[in-house]
This record gives sequence, C-alpha cells and structure tokens, in this order.
Amino acid sequence: MSGKLAFVLSMIIFGAVGVFAKYIPLTSSEIAFWMSLIGACFLEVIFIYKKGNFSKLEIIKNKWKLILSSIALCGNWIFLFQAYKATTIANAALSYYFAPVLVICLSPIILKEKLVGRKIMYVCVALIGLYLIVQSQGTGDSEHFIGIVYGLIAACFYTALTLTNKFICGLKEPENTMIQLSLAAFFLSFYLLGTTGFQVMKISFESVLFLITLGIVHAGVGFLLFFLGMSQLKGQSIAILSYIDPLTSLVISTMIIGEKMALLQIIGAVLLLGSTLLSEIEKE
Repeated sequence: MSGKLAFVLSMIIFGAVGVFAKYIPLTSSEIAFWMSLIGACFLEVIFIYKKGNFSKLEIIKNKWKLILSSIALCGNWIFLFQAYKATTIANAALSYYFAPVLVICLSPIILKEKLVGRKIMYVCVALIGLYLIVQSQGTGDSEHFIGIVYGLIAACFYTALTLTNKFICGLKEPENTMIQLSLAAFFLSFYLLGTTGFQVMKISFESVLFLITLGIVHAGVGFLLFFLGMSQLKGQSIAILSYIDPLTSLVISTMIIGEKMALLQIIGAVLLLGSTLLSEIEKE
C-alpha cells in the first residue's frame, strides 16, 4: 500500500472518532486509555500472527522519541475528546485542524523541507472553508469557546506527534504503532489512578461496544495506517491531506447524527475538499 493511500484511509477513519467519543459517558482521559490499550492488544495479535520480532536495538535507539510521541498522543486524544464533548463536531474540527498550519510552518525549520508557496495558498483556502463551516454552527457561548480552546491545544499535541514521528527510524509497522499505543496506555493509567479512576464498569453495553470499536478500528487500524503513511510522506503533504479528517467528520455527523448542512457549511466543504485535491494533483 502506498504511503499516500494509507494516510488518506487513516484520515477517513479518524474523521469518525468524534461521532463515537462524543456519546461515550466517560472522561476524555479514560476514553483515550481504553482506545490505546485495545488498539495495542489488537496490533499485538497481528504481530504474533505474523511471527514478528521486536528489534530491541532500534527500540533503544528511538526510546526518547517514542516516549515523547506517546505523550503527545495522550495529550492529543484527551484534549480532542474534550473538545468534541464541549462543542459541536464542526467547531472541534476547525480548532483541531489548526495543526496542519503549524506543521507547514515548522517543517522547513525542523524537517528542513522546502516550503512550497502553492501549499501555503491551498492551506489558506482550506482554512477559509473550515472557518465558513464553523460560522454556520455559532460559537456565542462560553462552552463553545472552551471547546475551541481544547481543540487548539489538541492541535499543538498533534503537531508534536507528527513531527516527532518523522524522526523515528528503523521501526517497522505494526511494531512502531503497537509500542506507542502501549506507552500511551501506560502513561494514561497512572494519570487516571491519580485523578478520576476507572469508571468503565458504570457505562452501558452499547458504550462498551463504542469503546471497542474506537480501540480496534480507530486506534489499531487507524494509527497503523497513519504511521505507515507518515513515514513515506513529507510534512507539508501530511498537513494538506490531514484536512480529509474534518471533512469526514462533517459528512458522518450529518448522516448519522442528523445535523443539517447550511449553505455556509456546503461552501466551506467545497473549498476544503477542492484545495486538498488540487494540492495533491500538482507535484511537490
């Protein structure tokens, strides 16, 4: 599978996360913990089935990068899920997808990639599209504002996750993803024990099924494709393709939750998708 296809599929999968997470009656940190744990266990089954072997030397070489990336993953999920709970899915998507702008701005400095002028233009057009989508939702009260702030914080963690993984070398999939999810679950377990504790036994069977789905499909398969694609793409291409995620969120929320798309949302979606497609048609 090509890196671009793997990354696009991961963005489509991630786009459905908000629909599930928004209605699971657990704290954001506990949802992130169970996602990490279930995803890691799922990938371990695949790893054992394929008779994979851990490359201990490569793990040691990348240990600090893996730890930093796992911490960024924890923060990304906690604040993103909190954003979904505090505001609309569209508002959370806009604030969260300030991250591609950060990636494009930082990739010439950190990754030493050449900044292509056209990509800046496409990102600006995509941001205008996202802005129009959010404007149709309304952000008048303080709860929406707090949700947007949570989304912006999640964007910072997502940027750290993206850039850190560009420096991880020698680890193949699903080994890399399994290690990061396991570390994330490890860190989150201590956080939960020191704060709210585990409340999973108090939720409904339907919510448990949502958690399992998030763990296997979104954390396991989604991040496997995410890291596979990321390892083969430039930072600026990652930033542009990431806009598929919020568009997917909007489409799924409209179809499943029944949120109606206003004219501004439709215009915004066209601008967002159009800029993404144009940026990928042209050569980097």
